[in-house]
Amino acid sequence: MQAIDKSKPVMVTGGSGYIAGWIVKYLLEEGVTVRATVRDTGLPEKVAHLNRLAESLPGKLRLFAADLLNPGAFEQAMQGCELVMHTASPFLLKGGKDPRSTFIRPALEGTRNVLAAVNAVSTVKRVVLTSSAAAIYGDLADGDAFTEEHWNTTSSETHQPYNYSKAIAEKEAWKINRSQDRWDLITINPTMVFGPALTKTTASGSVALMKQFGDGTARFGVPDFAMGMVDVRDVARAHIQAGFTPEASGRHILSAGEFQLLEIGRILKEHFGDRYPFPKKTAPKFLVYLLAPLLGTTRAFVKKNVGYRARFDNTYSIKDLNLTYRPLKETVIDHFQQLIDDGLVPKK
Repeated sequence: MQAIDKSKPVMVTGGSGYIAGWIVKYLLEEGVTVRATVRDTGLPEKVAHLNRLAESLPGKLRLFAADLLNPGAFEQAMQGCELVMHTASPFLLKGGKDPRSTFIRPALEGTRNVLAAVNAVSTVKRVVLTSSAAAIYGDLADGDAFTEEHWNTTSSETHQPYNYSKAIAEKEAWKINRSQDRWDLITINPTMVFGPALTKTTASGSVALMKQFGDGTARFGVPDFAMGMVDVRDVARAHIQAGFTPEASGRHILSAGEFQLLEIGRILKEHFGDRYPFPKKTAPKFLVYLLAPLLGTTRAFVKKNVGYRARFDNTYSIKDLNLTYRPLKETVIDHFQQLIDDGLVPKK
């Protein structure tokens, strides 16, 4: 149990990221001093939204350049901090031809480098790690009810490499945490994160997926794919609750419920009408399987995920972090409206 002093600075890695932006916003609203690390402070388009927040909110923000793969890059920003939130890790739907450099090295080596700095900076009392439900399961075929006691044992560098990277990075974090007794570790394990971004430069996979509902990519139908979903704003709140609730502990699945892709299309059509080519039907699994390489996925993924149903138990997150989840309908509508407002989907 660790009580964190809110008058001390809080460090947020990956500060320009999708989830981190909301964490920074909420901390600044509470008057907290935030030290946010970004890969390059010299790219104004990446940090403009953070600077705007700092100008309008009571807290203070300082940006630091830090690369996940650079040992020792985080110690300067961490000095004097009692709470560290490590959110920096790529979240993309496609890993390209080299998943090791895209996913695995940043997740694993980044975790090691940040926690090495935690071990070196004596003021740190607690680390909140942004993990993922992907560290809990690999494929929907792995089970029908997932809890915090489950671990992903089926992903690999060649099958579901993003999920694999999250699992091995979180396991490494718990291993490093157990090797000492000064700071405690709490992990946040969100299912698929949707909701409005604070910047249109985010590379989040969920933003890329939502754009497909507006640009016609999904107009002929979507796979029978169901997933746990959670609002990015609730994920940010969960990090803050985890950081400042002394008795909080362990892993936390975040999910507001399970939604099918076609259900997202129906929500959007109900709210935005026929202005956009939202999907109206489910594509047959055999067709999705055949076309998988052209759709940017693998046939192994389709075989083990399309057509399956799974439940993600959020009971512990509600109890331990006192979370209240937004309705998924609100999340979907707010997210698509943000894409319109930012020009990422044409206004019609």
